[in-house]
Parts: sequence; structure tokens; C-alpha cells
Amino acid sequence: MNILKFGGTSVGSVESIKALIEILKQEKGAENPIVVLSAMGGVTNSLLAMAEAAKDSADYVEELKKVEKKHFDVIRALLPAGAQNPVLTKLKIYFNELEDILQSVYNLRELSLQTKDLILSYGERCSNVMISHIAKQHFANAIYVDGAELIKTDSNFGQAKVNTQLTEILIQDFYQSNTDKLLFVTGFISSNEEGRVTTLGRGGSDYTAAIWGAALNAAEIQIWTDVDGMLTADPRIVKKAFSLPELSYTEAMELSYFGAKVIYPPTMTPAFLKRIPIVIKNTFNVDFEGTYIKHGTQVSNLPIKGISSIDEISILNLSGSGMVGKAGFSGRLFSLLSREQVNVVLITQSSSEHSITFAVKPSDALKALALINKEFELELQARKLEYPEVENGLSILAIVGENMKRTPGISGRLFSALGRNGVNIRAIAQGSSEYNISVIISHSDLSKAVNAVHDAFYADLKKTLYVFCLGTGNIGKTLFAQLQHQMPFLAKNNDLQVKVMGLSNTRKMYLNAEGIGLENWEADLEAHGEPAELADFVKKMKAMNLPNCVFVDNTASHNPIQFYRDILQSSISVVTCNKIGNSAEYEQYAAFKNAARKHGVDFYYETNVGAGLPIIRTLKDLMMSGDRIASIEAILSGTISYIFNSFKGDRLFHEVVKEAQDKGYTEPDPRDDLNGKDFMRKMLILARDAGYALEERDVTIESMLPEAALNAATVADFYQELENNASFFEKLKQEAATGNKVLRYIGKLESGKVAITLQMVDDNHPFYMLSGSDNIISFTTDRYKERPLVIKGPGAGAEVTAAGVFADIINVGKR
Repeated sequence: MNILKFGGTSVGSVESIKALIEILKQEKGAENPIVVLSAMGGVTNSLLAMAEAAKDSADYVEELKKVEKKHFDVIRALLPAGAQNPVLTKLKIYFNELEDILQSVYNLRELSLQTKDLILSYGERCSNVMISHIAKQHFANAIYVDGAELIKTDSNFGQAKVNTQLTEILIQDFYQSNTDKLLFVTGFISSNEEGRVTTLGRGGSDYTAAIWGAALNAAEIQIWTDVDGMLTADPRIVKKAFSLPELSYTEAMELSYFGAKVIYPPTMTPAFLKRIPIVIKNTFNVDFEGTYIKHGTQVSNLPIKGISSIDEISILNLSGSGMVGKAGFSGRLFSLLSREQVNVVLITQSSSEHSITFAVKPSDALKALALINKEFELELQARKLEYPEVENGLSILAIVGENMKRTPGISGRLFSALGRNGVNIRAIAQGSSEYNISVIISHSDLSKAVNAVHDAFYADLKKTLYVFCLGTGNIGKTLFAQLQHQMPFLAKNNDLQVKVMGLSNTRKMYLNAEGIGLENWEADLEAHGEPAELADFVKKMKAMNLPNCVFVDNTASHNPIQFYRDILQSSISVVTCNKIGNSAEYEQYAAFKNAARKHGVDFYYETNVGAGLPIIRTLKDLMMSGDRIASIEAILSGTISYIFNSFKGDRLFHEVVKEAQDKGYTEPDPRDDLNGKDFMRKMLILARDAGYALEERDVTIESMLPEAALNAATVADFYQELENNASFFEKLKQEAATGNKVLRYIGKLESGKVAITLQMVDDNHPFYMLSGSDNIISFTTDRYKERPLVIKGPGAGAEVTAAGVFADIINVGKR
């Protein structure tokens, strides 16, 4: 025989009640099941609101009419006209009684716990009367059972304690007299020895099911709700949360205690003692097998079973020398709180015995503070104890699982996930059983923390990177196209998902908490975007407080640079192709690096030097592996590379420069490329990454152009000066050709000095064979001494630059 309990959502509408009837029709067993029902969804809250309104002399009549109509609408929808009258009459009697009680509360302006229990009991009574009559249309033996008459408790109204021995006798006797009946039992409600209605507290209907199950030694207790069993985390917070096939009683108890709202911990105790399995099933997804809570679960390969949380919590910290070595101090403190009905959720104490931190519900915090100040008045006045303070706005996050026991690295993985995402831990607690590690964090960080920890422990799931992008020009557009194309590959081979959450250009910005689809991002930005304001964009990005967050700068503007440090200090990684920040003052460059290191995030800028070429990463790997850099030589300007590779034979220098401009290799004013400033910035970044604290003034630049050309008033005048100085360039070309050499504009870092000079190199030099607009870099190190390590390829262009940014984003994901 099984116990089937249906929660408020499972009896809350016409459709859900139809589903309930179908479930009962499918129930197979040698004996009839026992059906325990909650009040209709939302009714208990309405009854509570009406009671409080009546106490405050406020209107409750309209709400009462709504509740009554809710029940009557179901009856009229599910019962034929000829069968409606008996149940409508019974319900009308209940609602009249309820109205009388509320009127009494209204008149007296007093609401005792006893009266509140009586008012709340009508929710379960009405739903059970209604549904048992509806069930009679399908099961002739269906009867209504007032559970309050069979579950006997003390007189602790609102949270009554069950008299187990008497209750089991009453339930067994009643059941033996009605074995041929299909019993519909009211959940949640009970009565004391005088027959006055009491309630079983939060999760009371589940508790009713467990009490009946234990009394009758049921085969299993089924809890029918609106979710697919117990999940790895709250699905409202973690979209990737998945259902667990089974849990031990201990695991379920721990998860439920720390906020998993599918089942309430005390409800499991009767089943636990009798070793009766509890199954969490979904009324709206009957094909789902359910989560089994039982003894003897199978060995799981999951490192933890779930992540649970308590949304709102307050902590009090008691510290002082008067606690050190003082036997019985903790007992005195917690006996006081227990005596005054203050429930302590979590306790942690320093090994020095100098302080005790404990967590309570926010509603109990000030009461606990007052009790401590009174109990320890002498110690506080003598300064043996510091005056305690209440800290609010906190939450508890807990990871739970039997596999945590004696498994190294679990706590390290937890703290690493929280630390990398900038989540500060206020207190930590772990029992010696090792089934649970609990941390207290800021409430504002809860969603981010739960998602980060979920990603850290469930490696089989796709990790999500949340990306905010500045710049929708050529590089930005190309990046989005590459991301969209590569998404399936990343999901399949890297278990990685990249979700764009925000976009901005100089005109509009658009942020969406659900993510921005890359197939229509331009239309969405245009349709839903608001006027672009960079400070506001950064503020909103931080306010989303997402885990694994990446800020991507695809601009060449000075404006975003001012926000880099603040973004990094907010535990958000930065990926940038904008070289302005790293090539400005060394102090700023160092500040970015230090902020990233201190806050455990990434600052990646591979594309600052060679677009998609792996130059920065190679330099870093060489240095990290202990190699010593002797020198670095590089050509890091595609424009200059193209010009000198094409300046051959009969071609004139000014003709080659004009051709490069016509092909789009140069800026509108070619001098912006040919003056060597952009090349200098790249060499400066390389030098800094190699460990040298250089400034722009420390870099020597040999100009390849005559002064007259550099100082020309217009671009046309510039070309004229190049033509006027044709003999100067011809002489260089001829001199190089005579010696079987080629002209190359080379940057060199050696012994902490950087120089960019025009050189003539022969075929022994690695740069001799350079062609087209390629970039090239040569590392001479202790390991690569005779034959330098050379990297060569396109150093500019939207495709390769976007690919470099893409690679940096993926490398954040790998961390």
C-alpha cells in the first residue's frame, strides 16, 4: 500500500485535479492507496492574509469571496450538475464558519495561535471535501477523512508535537475499519487531547503523509509536486540544475534543511525510522521516475549530490577574552537561545575560543541580541566580551553529498569557485560527518555563487561564460559570427557555452538577463537598445552579478580603459584588443595585472600585439617554464611589412605606399602607420610582459620618412614630399639589393632596451623571406639560441583579430 500526497499546485486548478485523478487510476497495488491533500495552491497564504487583515480591522471579505469562488469554479467544471449540490452545500457551511471566525477576530482585534490554526485548517478541509466528491465520479469507494481527528498532538499551536503512540493506534484502527475505501485525508491539520485544531507547521501535509505511512508500514510514500523530484540546485536560480534519481535520508535531510523546498526535514523522520522510501514525483510529468529517498542508495559518481541555500539569514558574532578556556560558555549561550525559542541555523567557533559566530533567522536576530546583552551584562561591562552586533543581508549556501566524506579537494573546489567569482565568505561550517559544507555569503552574491559552484562540481554539464561586448564594428561583427558558428563545437568538445548578455556601441547599448541571440543581435540592439552610456553599461553589468563573467573590449577608444580596473576588482575578467590601456603609463599596465591577480580573474590581450598570432601567450609560456629571454625581434606592422615587401625592382616608394592605402592596409593618413607609433606600442607591451618596466619615452624609434614628409600639411602634400624624396628611398633599395639584402623595419628588445630601426637583412636572417603583409616575431632564448623560435602570419584584419579575441574568451572558460 502506498501513501500519495498531493501538494497545493497539484490540487490548485481544474487541469491539475484531472491529472491527480488519472494518477490514481494508474496506481497499482494490492491495497487502496491513501491520498493526503494540501489546500489548493495559494489558499493557505490567502487564509493567513485574511486572518492578519481581520486582526488589523482591515477588509477580508473580498479575499474570502475569491477563495470561495476558486473552489466553486472547480466543482462546476468537474462535477455534473446533479452531483454538485451536496459538495457546494458542505463547502458553503465551511465558508460561513470561516467568515464567522474572521468576524470574531475583526471584532476582538486579536489573533491567537489557536485561532490562526483553526482558520488555516479550512484550506485542507475544503480541498479534501471538494476532491473526494470529484473522485467519487471515478472511485465509488472514495471518502473524506478529517485527519485532525486521527493525528493527536500537544497544544503547541502552529507547530504541534505529535503524540506518536496514540496517533498510530487511532490511524491503524481507522484504517482496519475502512480497508475497502479510498481515503482522502486532510494534510497539515491535527488536534490536541481536547479536540481543538492544531497544525503541524511548515511542510505539515508531507508530515501527515509520513505519519500515516509509518503507522501503516506503507510500501512507499509518494510526494507529488510540480517539479521533477529533488534537483541539484534551485531551478529558478540555476537553469542547468538536473534531477537526482536517488538520495540517502541523510542527504535529503541536509538539502532540505538548507532550503530545498521540495520536502521539509521533519517530515522524513517517521519514514526514516521505519525505512520507508519517499519518492518525489511530478504531477505534471508522470513519466518522470521520481527521486527516491531511501536507505541503501547506489554508489554515485557525482562529487556532491546538490547545492542548497537559505535566502535570508542574519549572523551574530560574540568575541572576547572572557570566552577563552571558559568551560560551559557555549552551553550557557545556546541554552539561553534554546530556552527562548531562538533557532540557531549554523554555528562556527574559532579554535582559539576567542569568538563564536552563529546564524539565525532575521526575525529572531534582534531578540537574540537582546537576550545576549542581558545574559552576559556583567562580562560586557567588564570588557571581557565585545558587544555583539547583528549582520543582515546574508545567505547560506551548502553543498551536500555522502561522496564528500574522505574525498580530498571538495572544499578546495568550493572555495576556488567562490573566490574566482569574487564571493566573500563570512563564515564556514562543516560537521565531522563531512556530508555538508556550509558557507555564509552576501545575499546579493547568492545567485552568482550557486551557479559558479554548480559549474565547478558538475563537470559533465556545459560551463557558461557570460559575455558583455563593447564595439560592434568589423571586429565585433566578425566575433559574433564566429561565436555563432562555433557554438555547437564548443558545446560538444569543450563543454562550454558562451552567452552574450550585453552589447554596446557608441550609439546604443542593450543588456538582457536572458541573453542576446547572435542570429538577430543587430535587430535586437536597434529595437531594444537604449542610448549608450558606458558608465551605465558597466554598472548594469556588475548589477547582474553573474558568475564566469567576461568584459570584451573590441574598440580602439580611450573611454573603456578607465573602467578596466574597477571591472577586474569586481571579479569580472577582461578580454581586449584595445592596446591603448597596456601601452599607456606603466603604472596603469601594472594596476590592471595586479587587479586581475588579486581578484582571481583573467586579463587577456593577445590581440594587442599580433592580432590572432599567439605571441603574448608564447612569451608567457617561455617565461613561466623558466626560459630566459635574450632578445626579441619583430615586425609588427602589416602596413610596413607590405610596403617593404613590395618595394622592389622599378617600383617607386610613394607608388607602393599609395597602393597600400588603396588596398586598405593603411589608415586614411598613412603617416599614422609609417611614423612607427603603433609599432612602438606593441613593442612596449611585449617588453613589459617580458618583465621590463618601460615607458613610451624609453623606446627608440628611427624614422623611415624624411622630416618634410612627416610634417606635410595634408595627405596630398605628404605624397608629394615622398615623390620629392624618391632618390632617398631609391638609394636605400639599391644599397640593399647590391648586398643581396632586403629592407625591414624591425623592433628589437635586448637587455631591457627597445629600438625600432630600418635595417638591411640577408638570407641568414629569419625575416628575409617575409612576404605580403605578414607579421613576424623571433624569440632568442637560452633554449632557442642557435635557431630562434619564429611565429609568422597575418597580423591584422577583422577575421584574425576576432579569432584572437575568441581564443582569449575560450581561455577564460578553461580557467
